[in-house]
Amino acid sequence: MGFNDEHGQDYSRPHPMQDLPAGQAYHFGELPEQTDSQRDLLNDPYGRDWEQHQVPYTPDGPPQGPYSHDGHLQGPYTPDGNPESPYAPVGHAQGPYSPDTLRPAVGQVDSSRNLLADPYGRGFEQYSPGAHQMAPGSPSPDYDLEASRAPAAPPNLSRLRRSATMQSFDQNETLDVPDFVHGRPDSMLDGPEESWMRRQQQPSSPPREGGGLGRKRTRKVKLVQGSVLSIDYPVPSAIKNAVEPHYRDAPGSVEEEFTKMRYTAATCDPNDFTLRNGFNLRPRMYNRHTELLIAITYYNEDKVLLARTLHGTMQNIRDIVNLKRSKFWNKGGPAWQKIVVCLVFDGIDKVDKNVFDVLATVGIYQDGVIKKDVNGKETVAHIFEYTSQISVTPDQQLVRPSHDKPHRNLPPVQFIFCLKQKNSKKINSHRWLFNAFGRILNPEVAILIDAGTKPGPRSLLSLWEGFYNDRDLGGACGEIHAMLGKRGAALLNPLVAVQNFEYKISNVLDKPLESAFGYVSVLPGAFSAYRFRAIMGRPLEQYFHGDHTLSKQLGKKGIDGMNIFKKNMFLAEDRILCFELVAKASQKWHLSYVKASKGETDVPEGAAEFIGQRRRWLNGSFAASLYSLMHFGRLYRSGHSIIRLFFLHIQLLYNIANVLFAWFSLGSYYLTTTIIMELVGTPQVVSQYHGWPFGDTATPIVNVIVRYFYIFFLILQFVLALGNRPKGSKYTYIASFMVFGIIQFYLLLLTGYLVYRAFSSSPIEEQISFESGQAFFDSFFGGNTGVAGLIVIALVTIYGLNYVASFLYLDPWHMFHSFPQYLVLMSCYINILMVYAFNNWHDVSWGTKGSDTAEALPSANIIKTEKDTVVEEIEQEQEDIDSKFEKVVWRALSPISELSEEEPEKKDVEDSYKSFRTGLVILWLLSNLALITAVTTDEFSTLGVEVSQAAFIKRVSMLIGSSSPGRHRHAHPLLL
Repeated sequence: MGFNDEHGQDYSRPHPMQDLPAGQAYHFGELPEQTDSQRDLLNDPYGRDWEQHQVPYTPDGPPQGPYSHDGHLQGPYTPDGNPESPYAPVGHAQGPYSPDTLRPAVGQVDSSRNLLADPYGRGFEQYSPGAHQMAPGSPSPDYDLEASRAPAAPPNLSRLRRSATMQSFDQNETLDVPDFVHGRPDSMLDGPEESWMRRQQQPSSPPREGGGLGRKRTRKVKLVQGSVLSIDYPVPSAIKNAVEPHYRDAPGSVEEEFTKMRYTAATCDPNDFTLRNGFNLRPRMYNRHTELLIAITYYNEDKVLLARTLHGTMQNIRDIVNLKRSKFWNKGGPAWQKIVVCLVFDGIDKVDKNVFDVLATVGIYQDGVIKKDVNGKETVAHIFEYTSQISVTPDQQLVRPSHDKPHRNLPPVQFIFCLKQKNSKKINSHRWLFNAFGRILNPEVAILIDAGTKPGPRSLLSLWEGFYNDRDLGGACGEIHAMLGKRGAALLNPLVAVQNFEYKISNVLDKPLESAFGYVSVLPGAFSAYRFRAIMGRPLEQYFHGDHTLSKQLGKKGIDGMNIFKKNMFLAEDRILCFELVAKASQKWHLSYVKASKGETDVPEGAAEFIGQRRRWLNGSFAASLYSLMHFGRLYRSGHSIIRLFFLHIQLLYNIANVLFAWFSLGSYYLTTTIIMELVGTPQVVSQYHGWPFGDTATPIVNVIVRYFYIFFLILQFVLALGNRPKGSKYTYIASFMVFGIIQFYLLLLTGYLVYRAFSSSPIEEQISFESGQAFFDSFFGGNTGVAGLIVIALVTIYGLNYVASFLYLDPWHMFHSFPQYLVLMSCYINILMVYAFNNWHDVSWGTKGSDTAEALPSANIIKTEKDTVVEEIEQEQEDIDSKFEKVVWRALSPISELSEEEPEKKDVEDSYKSFRTGLVILWLLSNLALITAVTTDEFSTLGVEVSQAAFIKRVSMLIGSSSPGRHRHAHPLLL
C-alpha cells in the first residue's frame, strides 16, 4: 500500500471509498459517476434496491420519532412508549437512539443514503426490542436529552462499488492500494500514538453554526447507584446492518446488543465488580447461560497477531454453532448466546494503538469514549460490550456475512473488551476475568488464550468436549506448535526450529505421559482451559497471591511479603494453578492433554527475546517444581482414588529425577564434552587407536583449544548475566550461540566416530554375553569386554525414542526439519539460558508503571440533581459516526508495515557503560587465560610454543626482584 509523496498521488482531493461487499474481494478505485448499481458502504450489501427498503417518512410533517422536522426534541421517548419501560437494562439509556431516529435525514437524496436501511429488506421498526427480565433490585435509569443542532446537511460520504472479482469470505482476499477519502489517515501524519490520543479528546465548547461534523448535542446519563458510569453508544450503521435477520429474530435476542455498544468505567478493584455494587454484564442482563467463556489476554502485540487470535476464535465459534447433532448446543437457545469472548488488555501505554482500529472495525471499541476518572475517582478498567458478526483477518481483510453461503458466515459473538488503565501484569488480568466477569457470568468452562495464538479448526470445541465427557476433568490443554510462516520459511531461523522441536516433542512425550498420570505439570497459559467451579476457592486464592495490586491487602501473604523463592514461583503462575487444582481438598479433579485441540503461537526469533522469555520460564518452573514436591503431602487430603495416588507417586519420582538432572546439568555437560574429546582425540598405544579427526599430533591441540574456548565462553555467560541486559549485549549473545553450536557440532562428530569404533573393533556378540543373566548384565552395561550396551542405550534414548514416538504419533516431520538444529544448539539451553536464568534469580519485576497516556484522557464529571446523579455526555449524529467509521476501516485494513515503521532501539547509556565494562573484563580474562594455557599445557610444545613452568617462575621472580617489592605487594608470597 503506497502513500503520496512528491511523485505519488494527490491526496488533496477526495477519492471515493468503494463498497466493502459481504465476504468478497475489495477493489479500490475512483468512480466517475455514481449509479444505482454502485451502492456505497451504507447501502444494502446483498444487492437489493434501496427503494424497496426505505424507511418511510413524511416530508411535510414531523418524522416518526422523538425529533421534529427541524431536528428539535419533541419530548420524552421510550422504545415502547412507556416511561417506565423495563427495556432499559442497568445503566442503559432509553433513547435517544430509537428505531425511529435511525432514518435518513429529511430532504436527503437517493445518492446520499446510508446504512440506515435494513440490508435484509425490513426497517428497524419491525425489530423493536421486547422486554426482558432484569436482575432483582436493578435500578431503571433513563436519559435526559438536551438537543440543539443545525438542520441536517447531506453527508459527504464516499461512494463504494463492487469488485468484478468475487471470492467467498473465507478465502484469501486481495486488498489493493486504497485512495483515502479525506487524505491520509491521522495515524499516517503524527504516528499511531499521537493520532489515537487526539481522537480521544471531546470538544468542550458549544456547537458552532453551520452543521457538518461539528454538530454536537449533549445528554445527561444517570449513574447506576449514583457511582457507576455505564453508557450505550450507537454503533456505525455498517456494523449493525451486517447482522443477519435470523440472528436478530432468534429467541432471546435483543435489538440493543446489535445497535448499541455499552461502555462501563470500572473505578473499583476486580473483587468489587459485583451486582451489589451496581455492575452488570449484558449476557446476565439478558438472562443467558454462559457455557463457554473464552479469554484473550493481550500485552503489546501488533494488530496482525491480535487479528490472528480473534478471527481464529470466531471461526471456532462458528464450528460450534454449525453443529447439527449436538444434544447440548442445540437446546436451550441459540448456541452463540452461550459463548462469551472476553479480551483483557494489560494497560493503555503498552497497547499498539493500531489494534484499536481493528477492534473498532469489529464494533467492540469506539474512540472518544473512555474516561480516565469518574468525578475524580480513577478508572481502573474500561469495559466495552457488543455483539458483532464482523471480523478482520490477519491479512487485513474485512469479513462480513454473505448470502451465498450462509453456513460459512461467522455467527454473532458476544464480546467483552476490558482495557485496564495501568499495566498490572497477567495475574491481575486473570483476576478481572475470574473474580469480576466470571462471578457474574458463572461459566462452566473458561478457555485462556494469549494474543498471537491462533486456535486450529474445532480446537475450542475439542477442549470443551473434554470437560463435557469427563465430569472430573478440572483443566486441560491442547497442542501448541510454533508458527512456521509460509511454507515453513521461519525454520530457516535456528532458534525457531529449536523451539518448534521443543513444543512438538513435549506434545509427543511429556504431555501424554503426565496426562496418563492425571497431573499435567503445566497447562500453558497461551492455550488452556479450566472448569470454573473447579478452580474456585483455594486454587484461585493461592494463584492471586501473585497479584501485586493485592500486596497491601494481603500483607505477608502478598507478593511484597514473599521471599525470593516464592516470588520466582509466581513467574510460572500456571504451574501453581495446576498443582492447587489437583491437590484441592476433598476433590478429585485431574488434568488432561487433548491432542485434537491445536494452537499455533508465535515464538521469539531473536536471541535477546529468547533469553528473556526463558529466564522467566526456567526460574518459575524450577521454583514451582520444588513447591509441588515440598507440598506433595496435600494430595493425601484430596479425594483421589488409591490407583490415582499410586500413579501420582510414580510421577513424583519422575519429577525428582528431572529436578536433579536440571541442577547438575551444567557440570555434567562439560564433563561429557571433555571426556568424549579425550577418548577420541588422545592416541592409545595399547589399543592402537589414533587421534581423530586431525591425527595424533593435531587432534589433542585442537581439543585443548576447543576446551578452553568452552571454558572462556562459559565464564563469559556469567559475566554477561550478572551485569548486562540481553538487549544490550545482543551481538555477544549471538556469538555465544554460534560458538557453543560449533562446539556441539564437533562433539556430535566425535560421538559418531566413537560409536563406529565401538562396534567395529569387535563383533557385538563378543562384547555382550548371553550365557547367563549376570553375564549379560555385566557385559551390556560396560564390563571388561566393551561398552556396546551403554552406547545402544544412549542411541535408543536420544535418537530412537524420539523417532519412534513421533512416527507412532503420526507427526514425524519435526524430526527432519527441526531435530538437527536442536542437536546443534541444545548445549545453549544449559550454558546460556540456564546460566542467565540462575544469575538473575533476584529479578522478579512486579512493579507497575503509571500511565502517562491515561493522564491526557477526558474525565467524567458528575452533576447532582434533586433526584439523581448524572453525567453530561456529548453525543454524535449517526452520520458523523458513519463518516468517522470510514477512516477507521481504512486504518484497520492498511498493511502494518505501512502504518508504522519500527525505529531501531536506541542503546541506553547505562547499557553502553555495561558493555564497556564487559569488554574490559573479557580482555582481562582472555589475556590471563592465554598465559595460563601457554604455561600449563604440554600439547603446544609440538608447535614450538614451549614455556616450562620452572622457566616461568624464574623469569617472574627476576622481574619482581628487579623492582621495589612494595610495588608488588599483591604478588604471591613465594615469589617475594
